Amino acid sequence: MKNIPIFVVLFLFCCAIPALAQEGGTQTFKDSRLVNIQSVETLSKRRLDVRIGHRFGDLLGDNGGWSTFYGLEQATDVMIGAEYGATDKLTLGFFRTKGAGALPDGQAGLRQVLNGTVKYALLQQSKGGAPVSLTFWGVAAASTAERIADNPDIIRNFSSFSHRMAYHGQLMIASRLSDRIALQLTPGYTHRNVVAFQDENGLFSLGLGTRLQLSRVFGIIADVTLPFSDYRTSENGFYPALGLGLEIDSGGHLFQLNFTNATGIMETDFIPYTTSNWLDGEFRFGFTISRLFNL
Repeated sequence: MKNIPIFVVLFLFCCAIPALAQEGGTQTFKDSRLVNIQSVETLSKRRLDVRIGHRFGDLLGDNGGWSTFYGLEQATDVMIGAEYGATDKLTLGFFRTKGAGALPDGQAGLRQVLNGTVKYALLQQSKGGAPVSLTFWGVAAASTAERIADNPDIIRNFSSFSHRMAYHGQLMIASRLSDRIALQLTPGYTHRNVVAFQDENGLFSLGLGTRLQLSRVFGIIADVTLPFSDYRTSENGFYPALGLGLEIDSGGHLFQLNFTNATGIMETDFIPYTTSNWLDGEFRFGFTISRLFNL
């Protein structure tokens, strides 16, 4: 994939948003996450969001179909954890993920991962005020998997503790364009302390997400994340992470049903390691359950 002048894209996006944005509510999205990417939303002060996410195996393709009950007998990644609103602008989170990343040659990425997250709202869209919301989000990931000491050529050799670490940071720029439509642009940077031969430690990416409100209960969400890398091309077995989902708001619970070609859930996983192709049937069903508590 050829490098794209990302700052030109950001400039055009920010210039176009004021002309499109409507005066209205300040809540851009219903949830803190779309299918794969984070949203600009932060939790209110002293609010706790307990979340469980699950990704199954390939629905179709060589590894899907009836033999695996269309992927439902497999689990590519599982996430469980919580986020807490320290203030109305600052949200802190902690999650455990199974980890699903793998390179086209079969070498696995980080497994059994602890993820510490921070999200801070820099600017909030308001009626008659700012036409966009700006939020920073970051994650530090640490693998707790057992070290494979007898093979120095693989990622899980972990010759030092720092090799267990990966990081991601991003700025989210979003606007509620109308009562029903919201749009978000997400430039980010991922850094992995250890990578396979010929891979890149640092990786820029750009995500685009949207939400369409169908009714008080239902909403359609979609996102795509494009890594900027001459190495991460379809010829080398890499693909953009593309997701499509349905949100169901039942009051205290928010359910999400989704389909995506990304196997991993966290950004340090799905951005560098998406090697599944939608066109080959290598996409999977997943779900997220979110329960909010006031503390």
